[in-house]
Amino acid sequence: MSTQIISNNPTVKEEFQNVVFVEGGFLDVLIKVRDLVYTGHELINHPLGASIRIMFSPYRSIMVGDKTTSNNQYFMETIENSIINYKKHMEVRLVDNDNNEDYRYIDKDLLMSAIREHEMIKNLN
Repeated sequence: MSTQIISNNPTVKEEFQNVVFVEGGFLDVLIKVRDLVYTGHELINHPLGASIRIMFSPYRSIMVGDKTTSNNQYFMETIENSIINYKKHMEVRLVDNDNNEDYRYIDKDLLMSAIREHEMIKNLN
């Protein structure tokens, strides 16, 4: 299974080859992933990341798998609920742009963890 990384993180764009770079914020990444999921791509890592604090990051990288012949209801519900939850939390909080460099690093680190986990699962099958 091949994967793509959907990201708005410039560091991820520089360091990985399989990146679909999104100009915009976290919500724009979620919407791009939603569009891919609705055309049959699989979610590899969770759209909202490791903690609620990460939602206030300006950066997000999400892996999607190959396009399949049918849509997966679980993936569709997951991305839709992620968009709803993101919007709900951002109604009362602003994006934290004061720590961009740290957020780029954290996002890349979370992505690397997801890649390692995906590779481990793939090797088990």
